[in-house]
Amino acid sequence: MFWFSSKNQTMATHISFSCFLLLLTISIIAESASIGINYGRIANNLPTPTQVVQLLKKQGLTRVKLYDTNSDVLTALANSNITVVVALPNELLSSTAKDQSFADNWVQANISKFYPATNIEAIAVGNEVFADPNNTTQFLVAAMKNIHSSLVKYNLDSAVKVSSPIALSALQTSYPSSSGSFKSELIEPVIKPMLDLIRSTGSYFMVNVYPFFAYSANSGQISLDYTLFKANPGVVDSGNGLRYSNLFDAQLDAVFAAMSAINYDDVKVVITETGWPSVGDSNEVGASQANAASYNGNLVRRVLTGGGTPLRPNDTLNVYVFALFNENQKTGPTSERNYGLFYPSEAKVYDIPLTMAELATAQTTPPANESKAQAPTTGDMSTSAVASGQTWCVANGNVGSEKLQAALDYACGEGGADCRPIQGGATCFNPDTLVAHASYAFNSYYQKKSRGAGTCDFGGAANVVTQAPKFGTCTFPTGY
Repeated sequence: MFWFSSKNQTMATHISFSCFLLLLTISIIAESASIGINYGRIANNLPTPTQVVQLLKKQGLTRVKLYDTNSDVLTALANSNITVVVALPNELLSSTAKDQSFADNWVQANISKFYPATNIEAIAVGNEVFADPNNTTQFLVAAMKNIHSSLVKYNLDSAVKVSSPIALSALQTSYPSSSGSFKSELIEPVIKPMLDLIRSTGSYFMVNVYPFFAYSANSGQISLDYTLFKANPGVVDSGNGLRYSNLFDAQLDAVFAAMSAINYDDVKVVITETGWPSVGDSNEVGASQANAASYNGNLVRRVLTGGGTPLRPNDTLNVYVFALFNENQKTGPTSERNYGLFYPSEAKVYDIPLTMAELATAQTTPPANESKAQAPTTGDMSTSAVASGQTWCVANGNVGSEKLQAALDYACGEGGADCRPIQGGATCFNPDTLVAHASYAFNSYYQKKSRGAGTCDFGGAANVVTQAPKFGTCTFPTGY
């Protein structure tokens, strides 16, 4: 099977301690993890670039990715404190690859002219070039090298990086994640030279990840909850034993595995597109406003509070959501015109948090409390103990031992959880693992707080589940 894709409320003065703890414990993650937005313009009814910049600021979005170098847009973004990724379109790859002077002139006209007033951090040379029907793959690496040479010539190479977004269709295999590999015909002529350039210039690999496409094509085999970051038993990778609680992580780890297979473990990855359509054709299974809100809302929480993936747990994520607006002139299925978080009127298609501050206040709403709920990463889920209406709180092993231990110390200390059963020789000491002990402590805290909104988070170290967890013979309480 191949799971790939191509494609305000002011905070009250006296915020709850749980929200304070959320902000405090995830501050280190938040410093490097980020949520950006793709600003496409294939429409005839969008706001002016100046209005768009104001919308971005209002929403707290400080990173934007473009699909061109439109002068009106780049001018509007000047002095905005918004970081920008621009693009050299596929149709210019051939000219850029064949003529260094063409690349020089393009950089002068589209980068030097606007930088540094407009904070351009990277150039996406082409977009999903391997899937381009016009056969532009042969020009990609040469075009990237010429653009980089131009940046060096104008002393911009330390500030502006060069990369190229790939679709997951560049993978030969992606399931299980540990078997991820690039298509053999791409590795030597394109993938390796591209990654060599990215590595040597301190850039990053751009990847577009769309769980929607994998789910829509395999809805009989892939759980919707697994795809939307909701509570589910998870999927264990048969190759390495890692447990995946969502398809996004599994797809991304397939890319990491493919990179590792050709010895590029040290290259950073940025997810330059991911999203979910709010409307689709009848054969586009899963396209709906509710699912789009769940996917994108839970994605934001997962990125800003969840650490890395099972395969790269220490790598924080930088993700650009697709897209800012619904674009009425895009061709293809109905979904293509309905990925936007906003209508052209600037009204929200659905309401989701986009920043850390919004995540903290969103703890007061029921959906946010379960937005990143996952099954335990260690121990078995009891399949016979499903208690209707009951929920438990368990540790998220993916955040790493340091964060888990800090959260456990808080729960058993200031938090007032009943941690006596996990002391040496007590009823729930075994299994003697950090995840098991933290799960018991987190659940004790959660139940003592009457399962209130925001009481099972611990800075992304805990998740709500709807099936009774079972670690050894230990029984988790459902109330105090």
